[in-house]
Amino acid sequence: MHEIINGDCLEVMKTFPDNHFSSIVTDSPYGISFMGKDWDHGIPSIEYWEEMLRIVRPGGHLLSAGLPRMMHRLIGVIEDAGFEIRDLIMHIFGSGFPKSHNHFGIDGYGTALKPAWEGWSLAMKPLEGTFAQNAEKWGQAGINIDGCRIGSFENTIPSGLHRGKIADYSPKNDDDFKPEIGKNKGRWPANVIFDEEAAAMLDEQSGSLHSAGKARPSIRQCEDKGIFGLPGDGHRIGDSGGASRFFYCAKTSSRERNEGLEGFPEKDPGFTCRLSNDGLHGNHNPRSRNNHPTVKPLKLMEYLIRLVMPPKDGLLLDPFAGSGSTILAAKRLNFPAIGIEKSAEYCEIARARIAAVAEVAKIANPQLELNLDAVNDQ
Repeated sequence: MHEIINGDCLEVMKTFPDNHFSSIVTDSPYGISFMGKDWDHGIPSIEYWEEMLRIVRPGGHLLSAGLPRMMHRLIGVIEDAGFEIRDLIMHIFGSGFPKSHNHFGIDGYGTALKPAWEGWSLAMKPLEGTFAQNAEKWGQAGINIDGCRIGSFENTIPSGLHRGKIADYSPKNDDDFKPEIGKNKGRWPANVIFDEEAAAMLDEQSGSLHSAGKARPSIRQCEDKGIFGLPGDGHRIGDSGGASRFFYCAKTSSRERNEGLEGFPEKDPGFTCRLSNDGLHGNHNPRSRNNHPTVKPLKLMEYLIRLVMPPKDGLLLDPFAGSGSTILAAKRLNFPAIGIEKSAEYCEIARARIAAVAEVAKIANPQLELNLDAVNDQ
């Protein structure tokens, strides 16, 4: 099921039963009156977030995008609605375009910095009991760490990991600190994400680095670090490369905005951006079949969805679906998802994009283990 519902999301959400969805991932209005659009007149009011709280399961996560100058408002209203704020994920991009002016006669001055990041507020509906009790009752708890690790490193044993006791922490058994022989799952996911351009800029500044394993960590390092108290659970893996290897780098495709829209007329999207960032900071784009101004990269959305969805029986919601990137990403990952969008025009675009991916998936992989990278790169 990958459905786009046309309507006001506040009213549509009222039709869903309590505790219906596993997670919510959405690119809600930013509240900056972007391009004078009516839909961006302000951060959605508390009623929207209270309704999201009602229909998501206990322990379910909410990810909502926002811009730096209004992030405090977004986080505040989400928390006031009853969600527990867990973190703030920073998506850093390299192609931001400053919208600065100098009409006041002071040479060399302007009115704005170059935009280079957007935030994703990570919040959780309060648990029913402990994480273990919530997982037993609702089938979900926590976030998907292993599914979002940064890279994987074969034939590597982290030299910073030792069997037995570390500081004053006693493991349940000797295997608690035994790394998987011959394989390292990759680095612990961070609350920073890069696009490819920003990652390249970081690597140019850092140069090639080597991360050698260290001796036993101190007790201070062990506090609140990883599932067994280890600092990063295998973060020091003895590899080398630029500094961006410590973070997830969301890839982009120049084709993904318009895939599935071959029969649609080209329109002027106005002042938008390259696909590598949040759609608000860039040059004036040429005419496009998908004229939504804030199209998100699919690889970014796939990563975020994978982070918060449970291992099975999950259902995702995007209350502000736009041109359908969240639902499209969910379909590529084979997660059932429902999107809600007020604009009939964007609903039509979203449905066509989703239908096109379904057709490609049947050809690429009959078992629906969707991996469309090879198809999209052709």
